[in-house]
Amino acid sequence: MAGVSEKTEALVIFQPSGRRGHFPLGMPVLQAAQKLGVYLESVCGGRGLCGRCQVTVEAGNFAKYGIISSSDNLTATSELEIRYRAAKPLAEGRRLGCSAFIQGDLVIEIPSDAQTNRQVVRKRAESRMIERDLVTHLCYVEVAPPDISAPSGDTDRLLSALENDWGYTSLTLDAVILPLLQSVMRKGEWRVTAAIFQEEGGGPCVIGLWPGLKETIFGVTVDIGSTTIAAHLCDLMTGRVIATAGALNPQIRFGEDLMSRISYIQMNPGSQPDLTAAVRGTVDSLIAKAAEDANIQTADIVEAVIVGNPIMHHLFLDIDPTELGGAPFALAVSSALTQPAAGIVASLPANARIHTLPCIAGHVGADAAAVTLSERPYSADATTLLVDIGTNAEIVLGNKERVLAASSPTGPAF
Repeated sequence: MAGVSEKTEALVIFQPSGRRGHFPLGMPVLQAAQKLGVYLESVCGGRGLCGRCQVTVEAGNFAKYGIISSSDNLTATSELEIRYRAAKPLAEGRRLGCSAFIQGDLVIEIPSDAQTNRQVVRKRAESRMIERDLVTHLCYVEVAPPDISAPSGDTDRLLSALENDWGYTSLTLDAVILPLLQSVMRKGEWRVTAAIFQEEGGGPCVIGLWPGLKETIFGVTVDIGSTTIAAHLCDLMTGRVIATAGALNPQIRFGEDLMSRISYIQMNPGSQPDLTAAVRGTVDSLIAKAAEDANIQTADIVEAVIVGNPIMHHLFLDIDPTELGGAPFALAVSSALTQPAAGIVASLPANARIHTLPCIAGHVGADAAAVTLSERPYSADATTLLVDIGTNAEIVLGNKERVLAASSPTGPAF
């Protein structure tokens, strides 16, 4: 009877590059990366001394590749790694590529701090003249100091001053502001600047408070693409874009295209929060970087606008996107949303407002809505064609009589 043949090779996929290949069992991860041309640094020549070749294993059922990736598919922690950990910190879950040997199929992620020659994502913002119509306004007021003969709360006197000087009625105070209010007012010697947020049809709310006179606040726009994420920081008082930052979408490690990410969620129950955390973490770091480049405090960012295709939109909002994996491609929500930043983007003040633009239908999302609002084909006599080519592509065609939109996957467009 013929014996059962033992597996001698394993499929190894490196992310975020997506490069993959079959390698013999027992080969070091570092060597496999080098054979594929994946940039994984090793200053010490694979001796386990420099710690530059750190990698992590993405565990789960990857249906697109037909494999189950697991940390068990690497050899156990080696003596070299134990000695390295004793001398230098090695983050939980990380292995040294020179000392971890392939024992089975793997999806390997190279952390950003271990990538050499990594891609630098830059997306230029187009500037044009528009009429500003802010929903957040700065209002300077001088508040009456406390008087023992006419006792009233600091909040009450602040709201009264804003009503008297600026005409705001039915004004409310964001809960995040209340614990800070007394210290801010005393630091400013009862002279403060309030940021008043008021959407059309909504009541005014104090979402920011600074001592003395403040003349500038900022907003940020973020386009979450399937492959790249771009952020633009804007001075809301002038409308000028003052900084830009970009990065690869870290969800690539869960799948290179939208359907493979939905497949990953379906094949790995409970994994959707991991995809949400990945994209929110990158949005968070991009906003922080843009603020650092512009030499401003993130505490002065009062609004953020987020766009993306429907799957990116849902994952950012911590919504399971699996219903978008097949007809009728049902959206959990298609209308625009506004919510506080608390618990969503850590680099933003908890009282900042995050706006997500509406998704149009199916896989025509908030990114297509954004470009349509920007280019305004619906108000033009001439027929306009808008094309956004990425991992997911959208086309918008029309004029003031009628506007049509469609979307299609294009494959990973790196």
